[in-house]
Amino acid sequence: MPVLGLQIEVKNTATLLINCPDQKGLVARVSNLLYSHGANIIHADQHQDHDAGLFFMRVEWGLDDFELEAFRHEFELLASKLEMRWRVEISTELPRVAVFVSQYLHCLMDLLYRKQTGELACSIPLIVSNHPDGRALAEFYSVPFYQIPVSSSSKRDAESRQLSLLRDHHVDLVVLARYMQILSAEFVTAYPNRIINVHHSFLPAFIGAKPYHQAFVRGVKLIGATSHYVSEVLDDGPIIEQDVTRVSHRDQLEDLIEKGRDLERVVLSRAVRWHLDHRILNYGNKTVVFD
Repeated sequence: MPVLGLQIEVKNTATLLINCPDQKGLVARVSNLLYSHGANIIHADQHQDHDAGLFFMRVEWGLDDFELEAFRHEFELLASKLEMRWRVEISTELPRVAVFVSQYLHCLMDLLYRKQTGELACSIPLIVSNHPDGRALAEFYSVPFYQIPVSSSSKRDAESRQLSLLRDHHVDLVVLARYMQILSAEFVTAYPNRIINVHHSFLPAFIGAKPYHQAFVRGVKLIGATSHYVSEVLDDGPIIEQDVTRVSHRDQLEDLIEKGRDLERVVLSRAVRWHLDHRILNYGNKTVVFD
């Protein structure tokens, strides 16, 4: 039986994200331009990286009685003078998210539930997996499920099929919800800063496969999980969110895995929500995550 999602009202706002060389008066110039177009600012935040000499800003405002295209044109002139990298995102234009999963389904289940309850402002037009395990869950939430097996000999063909599906469904963001395959450089390049992964470790510790096993052998007292954007280097992309929980000598490997899965759900959902809410700016191999 199809699961009916809650009817969540999407606010009609725009969000401006800015990254540029730091200098005096940036906040005033941006705010005054918005004010001159009649913007009702709902939220504004900024950050300076003094060592890098960079300025970051996020401004959200209501679009009722606001001439967006006129503002875009005038702001483009200002941005050119100030060497700004910028973009404007519209809240009513919901991103389309593809979820990739293998055999561990806890993160997929969490994302689908949060989407159903309106916590994640997006649509999920497809789920892609190299195993059949997630099919029943996808059917429960009425999301099309595509099983594409991956082996060392079929990896290139499998990724070609996956990328074709993403294009056909006009996907904006790919979420790896414990998808246990390493993506090729060609795949990552097709979606720069638009692939979010959850790694079951507090990076940079215990990268690669079986981090809980590594942590158990090492006898750590804290285990963690990390959500990050995917780069061409394994588990080395810009970190979005991390969390930890305490363990002790009494905990066995199974206990670490159980506690870790709770962390994985939380850090992945936070990262996805912040991306969908346009709260993240990337620079170098780092992120600014606005409140």
